[in-house]
Amino acid sequence: MIFIAILIGCILGAILGLNAPMISYTYSSYLAIAIIAALDSVFGGIASVIKKNFDLKIFISGFFGNAILAILLTILGQKLNVDIYLAAIVVFVWRMFMNLGTIRRYYVEKWSEIIKKKASEKSKNRKEEETAKVEEK
Repeated sequence: MIFIAILIGCILGAILGLNAPMISYTYSSYLAIAIIAALDSVFGGIASVIKKNFDLKIFISGFFGNAILAILLTILGQKLNVDIYLAAIVVFVWRMFMNLGTIRRYYVEKWSEIIKKKASEKSKNRKEEETAKVEEK
């Protein structure tokens, strides 16, 4: 259920984002880092649902906390004339790939189990058919 809510939220966000007005160049770095931080939280939430340790309070606090911290790093970097936000991007993207790996691994294992189960059922059916043919003779 939570997975469906997260998926619907992502789809609605994408639709709204495509129809939103253009963001000026001045604020584009703030928005980009906030989006990356939010996506990191979303992938983390999906991975925690798969691991069966999802907590809504942790998800919401991480979602907003990560976005705010990333924006503050961007502001600080612009004040110091240093691209500190690049460090935040690297960390968030690394975590997104780690969470995506967890999600991918879960679904590949689930898919493999389904294939093995179908193969064992076919093998069992063949053995039963062979046994029935032998008994008929």
